[in-house]
Amino acid sequence: MYRAGGIIFFRGRIVERRQLGTNGPMVSAVCLGAWPLGGGMGEIPDDQAIATIHASIEAGATFIDTAEGYRTSESVLGKALRGKRQDVFLATKLTGDHTLEHMNSAIENSLAGLGTDYVDLYQLHSPRPETPIKQTMEGLLALKEAGKIRHIGVSNFTADQHREAAQYGLISSSQPRYNMLYRYPEADVLPACLDLGIGVIAHSPLAKGMLTGKYRPGHRFDAGDERSGMAAFQDDAFSRIMPIVTQLLGWAGDHGRSGGDLAVAWTLAHPSMASCIVGAKTPEQAIQNAASADWSLSESDMAELAEILRDFNLDA
Repeated sequence: MYRAGGIIFFRGRIVERRQLGTNGPMVSAVCLGAWPLGGGMGEIPDDQAIATIHASIEAGATFIDTAEGYRTSESVLGKALRGKRQDVFLATKLTGDHTLEHMNSAIENSLAGLGTDYVDLYQLHSPRPETPIKQTMEGLLALKEAGKIRHIGVSNFTADQHREAAQYGLISSSQPRYNMLYRYPEADVLPACLDLGIGVIAHSPLAKGMLTGKYRPGHRFDAGDERSGMAAFQDDAFSRIMPIVTQLLGWAGDHGRSGGDLAVAWTLAHPSMASCIVGAKTPEQAIQNAASADWSLSESDMAELAEILRDFNLDA
């Protein structure tokens, strides 16, 4: 296990920091996911998004993740971070194709939207096999040499794709989908990251809100909410998932915590985990998410939860 970290005081709060990869920087254990702030879960006013970002920073969740493809997320972050850029570890992702032409235009667009001259972490949002990974990595290393990015990451890569990319340059982070209901990465992706010294920053630890208990089968999302088309939220699938969620919520309640707290604590318990990305739409949610990292589950806790989860895994 390479994971290193510690507790620091940040603006009067106790905040957990973890190392991003074997030799990487320290980041907050909870990362603010900015997908909802760009409208991914329905449109929200800029002033609400900005207040949410500021609340996350004040609460100590100073690691922020966005992407080229997250609608208006980068531009609203740019507004929120005026005068605060030095307070955050800022990550974005290359969502489009991996041609050098697109990569170079995308980073300039991201920098302009974010109102900065560099990002701390630049990630490939998904594999693009049509472009050789050697060429892609060369492009990323050139951006690093130019000072426009400081660290390189990948997202949604297989174990073999991690190993191939790592041949051509240092990969600091990986962003797989991983949560209590979707544990496939445990088989190969997370072990590969441990072997390669890559820090994992799991996305979707709350299963898009499913693990919070806020939603039930039959819930209808607004038209602008991308979850409306997700397979797990369709009635038949959700009805099969709900008994597991109900048991998890009961277990969390017995320990005086929320379902969201449990989802974050469980995700962070894996030895590969540097941070987990939790979305928020309001300041209150951002503050609650940041506080979730203060719960460390014991081995007996994890064993009890394993009995609830057994071999359940979401199909999609």
